[in-house]
Amino acid sequence: MTDPLADEPPSQPTRRYRGPVPHLYEEALRLRRRGCTVPEIARRVGVARSTAYLWVRHLPLAGDSEEARARRRAHSKLMTDAQWAEHRAARDAARSETVRKAAAWVERLGDRELVLVGAAIYWCEGGKAKPWRPNDCRLKFINSDPVLVLLFLRFVEALGVARAALRFRVSIHESADEAEAVRWWADLVGVPAAELQRSSFKRHRPATRRQNVGAAYRGCLTVYVPRSSHLYWTVEGIMKGMGDGVAGSGR
Repeated sequence: MTDPLADEPPSQPTRRYRGPVPHLYEEALRLRRRGCTVPEIARRVGVARSTAYLWVRHLPLAGDSEEARARRRAHSKLMTDAQWAEHRAARDAARSETVRKAAAWVERLGDRELVLVGAAIYWCEGGKAKPWRPNDCRLKFINSDPVLVLLFLRFVEALGVARAALRFRVSIHESADEAEAVRWWADLVGVPAAELQRSSFKRHRPATRRQNVGAAYRGCLTVYVPRSSHLYWTVEGIMKGMGDGVAGSGR
């Protein structure tokens, strides 16, 4: 059977124009310079409001004060919150229920599970020997998450290290409330605040964009395990065993 399209020349690929339609875009700019609002421009040009906004957002209205812009932003947020309130409530309820079920599934960690999980979080977050210092084998764990810190403490206790033998140090930005952070971490790990080592400070940059600021910011806690070379080797071996187990399970 012959192909009826065999003699037809191949079609040329079409090019999709992704930019604004030139004459509509120019009209939108002209209207904006005349003082029209985004809804007015969208209606008169015949495009969506979102499209009109993207085209003219670099041209603020003459006499448009920061106060007026702030009012519009507040109104827009109010409208958005009202529109999505039901969806967000349903999402938050679903999240809470999922977290509750997952937490109930964990129940109580047995010693083997605790040691495996503790070794894994240490290998992710703790200090490790490097090629340039291969014999630096000491357990040192630093984190800002109180759940991970407490889990690490239970892990080393399961390996036979008393909490009284551990050493603690807060690492925090110099602009934060260091004294309050020390008290908070001391209460969490159950030791007197006076027993924590002198805090380590991070230089504050006024132009920083970091979000971990305010009263809830408490820096990080470093947990040192003295004379822990053998424990480090144990963790190293556990991770090797877990790695071998993962590699072997796919065969």
